[in-house]
Amino acid sequence: MRYQGKVTTWQDDKGFGFVTQNGGGHKAFVHISAFENRARRPAIGDIISYDLGADEKKRLRAERVKLVKMERPPPTFSEDPNSKSLVLISTALGLFALLLLAAALLGRLPFLLLLFYLVMSLITLFAYGLDKSAAMNNRQRTREDTLHLLALFCGWPGALFAQTAFRHKSRKREFQTAFWVMVGLNCGLLLWLTTEHGSSLWRGIQ
Repeated sequence: MRYQGKVTTWQDDKGFGFVTQNGGGHKAFVHISAFENRARRPAIGDIISYDLGADEKKRLRAERVKLVKMERPPPTFSEDPNSKSLVLISTALGLFALLLLAAALLGRLPFLLLLFYLVMSLITLFAYGLDKSAAMNNRQRTREDTLHLLALFCGWPGALFAQTAFRHKSRKREFQTAFWVMVGLNCGLLLWLTTEHGSSLWRGIQ
């Protein structure tokens, strides 16, 4: 039997929420993986149709979900706050890359460090993508400690981009606090490498 209801709770970063049957009936869990037509991400207020099932603990859950009516039309690029944030983040990361390049050209940093930032950022971006996919499909997640270590070891630009692009880990306060500590430590070490003592160290390694 098909039911129709309204999405009354939705945590987009985790990919799940709850739907309440029209007319004040049952309340059921709904996961992003249950949606058959993903024209866009679900939002609070959306009207959906669904079959009713249950998990191993006999809790109600929506299955084979279809979007019937959007609470609001999908925002255009200029209206979407996430798109604007992505532009700002991309601009800031581009400026950071230019600063690294300038420091390397002036002999204050090794060119190899630029390549290391790039490789680690791509690895971190991939790790965030895997974790987002795992969260949406109930698979084993990547440990937060692993994501923080990747950020510390020069992968934070990729992490920052991924958090905005994938809307992942960007609203979890504890995670964000630890993440920015990693960014601060990494940038602090980077600044030290541009000093006389720091330069002598990496030149000695070369």
